[in-house]
Amino acid sequence: MKPAKNILGLQLATDPRWVDLASISIEEILTDHAFCEQKAATTCISLITKYSDRHRLVTELAPIVTEEWGHFRMVLAELEKRGLKLGKQRKDEYVNHLISFQRKGGDFEERFLDQLLTMAMIEARSCERFKRLSEGMPDEYLRNFYRKFMESEAGHYHLFIELAETYLGKEKTKKRWSEWLTYEAGLMKNMAVRGDRIH
Repeated sequence: MKPAKNILGLQLATDPRWVDLASISIEEILTDHAFCEQKAATTCISLITKYSDRHRLVTELAPIVTEEWGHFRMVLAELEKRGLKLGKQRKDEYVNHLISFQRKGGDFEERFLDQLLTMAMIEARSCERFKRLSEGMPDEYLRNFYRKFMESEAGHYHLFIELAETYLGKEKTKKRWSEWLTYEAGLMKNMAVRGDRIH
């Protein structure tokens, strides 16, 4: 695992072997990608429902729901075009580990901050992974396909950071985000390299 060279602030870059493994597991990687987009849409809906009194969050996330569901349909269409099937959703160990790092109990605002930073982290790592796929896939069509997703995820990452700063302040967000980056680097270092998962 090499330094990420400040890609979205991430402290570790994806192991280069991951792209090679993903390129020979197209059906699995597309299936996992599809479910990642589906979960992103439903999580945004949950945040809107839970924090419906926070106007900017509601107005900013509402179009993201539509966009993420559109991404799900794009990946599903890619599977169908290739004569592949949408497999079963699998447990996302990466996301589950991030959720375990969220603060439980205690201050409501701190829990809210961690929920936003969890989403920021998922979007940042997804963006970094899509960048790797857009540069390393042997299939030119798939390189271009993933470049579009990379650009979208970068915008989503910035949005969740901005929402955190809006509601919790820049200093508190910056301090906690630094802790998240350190935790995520340790997580990436210890997780197995698997080509059938986006994370």
